[in-house]
Amino acid sequence: MPFDFGALRRTPDVEGPGLEASDAADRLILDEAAALIDATGPGELVVVDDSYGALALAAADAGARGIRVHQDLVTGERALALNAAKLGLSEAVAPVQLSPELFAGARLVLMRLPRSLDRLDEVAELVAAHAHPEVVVVAGGRIKHMSLAMNEVLRGRFDRIDVSHARQKARLLIARGPRAASTTSTTGLEWPRRAHHGDLSLTVVAHGGVFAGTGIDIGTRFLLDQLGAAMPDATRAVDLACGTGVVASALALARPDLRLTATDRSASAVASARSTAAANGVADRVEVTQADGLELLPDASEWLVVLNPPFHSEAAISTGIAAHLFADAARVLAPGGELWCVWNSHLRYRPLLERTVGPTRQISRNPKFTVTASVRRPSVE
Repeated sequence: MPFDFGALRRTPDVEGPGLEASDAADRLILDEAAALIDATGPGELVVVDDSYGALALAAADAGARGIRVHQDLVTGERALALNAAKLGLSEAVAPVQLSPELFAGARLVLMRLPRSLDRLDEVAELVAAHAHPEVVVVAGGRIKHMSLAMNEVLRGRFDRIDVSHARQKARLLIARGPRAASTTSTTGLEWPRRAHHGDLSLTVVAHGGVFAGTGIDIGTRFLLDQLGAAMPDATRAVDLACGTGVVASALALARPDLRLTATDRSASAVASARSTAAANGVADRVEVTQADGLELLPDASEWLVVLNPPFHSEAAISTGIAAHLFADAARVLAPGGELWCVWNSHLRYRPLLERTVGPTRQISRNPKFTVTASVRRPSVE
């Protein structure tokens, strides 16, 4: 029987009307790769950035075993595990970090095309360096999120790139003939990359696809300018949605007695933040964890949380993500503790911060960004 995509759920990610756990790109990848999936032996199939498990679990339902899977977001990894358990396919799939081990000996890689070209290049580099010489990469996405630059990134790593016909607004890029990674980097650099910012005396290390890469975005810079006044007596602090770990490492450098927890739901961000802390000599005081928000921290346990919430082009999505993070900060802050936050001024987050965390004061504002400090009230409604 055909695989039942309707049985898949997005949980623990947001569920709702119009939010599906699979789409036309998943089905196109699976249809075009069906014969290749049938031909793979145990351990020869790798699946990358499979949002909720559609690719890996459909392949497992077709008989593939020993499927190695990497998903960047911890919520996606958990959704796949829940879907696999419901379908009785848990033994067929195994999560693996983005690493040479993920692709070692792989003959087939199924992947969703990431929006980030850097992310695509890092994955392609690892495939080219460590998969079987006859590996085939079947990568698909929605046409509205694809660009010709993706073809060029893959051409830098593989000898042959084929483009499929479009179907239901989805398309595939199929790559064959991996080249040696040491001679094919499209930028002359290998992943992860690093850059030193002399004005901040800070080195940033970044894996592909992490926000701002090895740069430091202007919102974070504006926040860093204000943090000298943030709870100066605190001995612990949290860098929430840490990205490359710039805030955590900068605070650790500025305050030698401060210990920090940096957390992000992205595996690439976590790996970047750990490397950034190590590059700046503060890894002994910066603990980096992959988590959905602050789920690993107990209630009322922290005095300072620092946040540059993710911003996207879709304002509604951005507001929803920020609201979730504000609520998490409110739960974790001890009464009297503070959330220091930078946000795009047009989003007008101050009333939301007042309701969710507590009394909020403006620390600084420029034409684009606002920095606020919100004091955790004794009880949050």
